[in-house]
Amino acid sequence: MTPFARLMALPVLAYRLIFSPWVGFNCRYHPTCSAYALEALQKHGGIKGSWLAARRICRCHPWGGNGIDNVPD
Repeated sequence: MTPFARLMALPVLAYRLIFSPWVGFNCRYHPTCSAYALEALQKHGGIKGSWLAARRICRCHPWGGNGIDNVPD
């Protein structure tokens, strides 16, 4: 993982440690948005991985989709 991708992963890891237990585990997609973000950052680096994670988070709303949504290659 690039240094910039590691930096971008810090807020995701903080969310998983601090807020995720409070919010609950009711994600519409599999893998969860935080797992998707970490995988996208690992596969694609900081810039494209952040873009993919932001797009995924924007799709996660009551009128959005659900189901399996893997990180593209």
